[in-house]
Amino acid sequence: MPRESDAPPKLRDVARHAGVSMGTVSHVLNHPDKVSPRTRDRVRESIEALGFVRDANASSLAGGGSRSIGLVVIDLANSMFVDVALGAQQTARERGLNLLLAGSQDDFELQAANVDFFDEARVAGLLLAPMRDSSEQIQKLRKRGCPVVLVNYDPGPGDDCCVVVDNEQVGYIAGRHLIDEGCERLLFVGGVDPSLQPVALRREGLRRAVRETQGVVRFEEMRVADLTESSGAAAAERIAARGPDTRPDGVVAVTDTLAAGFIAEMERRGIDVPGEMAVMGCDHNSTAAVTSVTLTTVSMHGESLGAAAMSLLLEEIGDSDGHLHQRVIVEPHLIRRGSTAGFRRGAE
Repeated sequence: MPRESDAPPKLRDVARHAGVSMGTVSHVLNHPDKVSPRTRDRVRESIEALGFVRDANASSLAGGGSRSIGLVVIDLANSMFVDVALGAQQTARERGLNLLLAGSQDDFELQAANVDFFDEARVAGLLLAPMRDSSEQIQKLRKRGCPVVLVNYDPGPGDDCCVVVDNEQVGYIAGRHLIDEGCERLLFVGGVDPSLQPVALRREGLRRAVRETQGVVRFEEMRVADLTESSGAAAAERIAARGPDTRPDGVVAVTDTLAAGFIAEMERRGIDVPGEMAVMGCDHNSTAAVTSVTLTTVSMHGESLGAAAMSLLLEEIGDSDGHLHQRVIVEPHLIRRGSTAGFRRGAE
């Protein structure tokens, strides 16, 4: 079946030649197990007949010559995002591409500036790890054909791939662990903005664990100014001022940095962690301050997030016409350490 021009064959040409949809051709290229052997053979025959070549590097160069991928994360002080960068970088290097990295220091305006910088640099694609809806920033890139994959943020149905940790499960794992350790009064220390997606989802997961106790375990939450150690310490100061009978006996901080500040202040005030109060974080941040007890947390598998996100981005760069947007979920798991392991119910 002849094509309309002498231009290199595209995915749509393969689909027309084989009599299938572009989505089917994409599956043959990316997920052949999802296609029947008969259809798979027909598509491959068309690929061979037309001389179709799928080359992610060539496709990225076609958009302006860039061999670079941008990565914008919300906080480089959090080692989880360093792990994301390591996973993404390794996958990019395997394809002969470079990774350019920018941190936004928990500042949405700085995130927008970073996205604009990579847009002006004409990167071949962007990985973006935001805390809130960034659709306006993403559209700037997509208008010039630059693909975007979101990391640890679920945009819902739409035009973007995403790779996310199951943040609701993060909160549930944390809550279930403290309940299993014997805690009956749980406190969630979250951020200043409860609408931030990871914060909201972790809170809901914790509440789900509490609901399963059918009223045996009580739940309260406390907002803080930001996600720094000083905010964790400020939260601890408020809790320590309460009497032993009204204090929580289990605390889930939305980040390890908050948890570290909380523990340090509690110990400064003579309240034993974990003897009187079990405390844990949620993001396995190895750069969080060291305390006198090792910190129980939940692993977010940052390298897996970064590698999976980069793979999706390279798929879209290499086959923008037939690429099917996907939502990949990475399951978290508990890392049990000293800050919860020695809790003694009734120690007060």
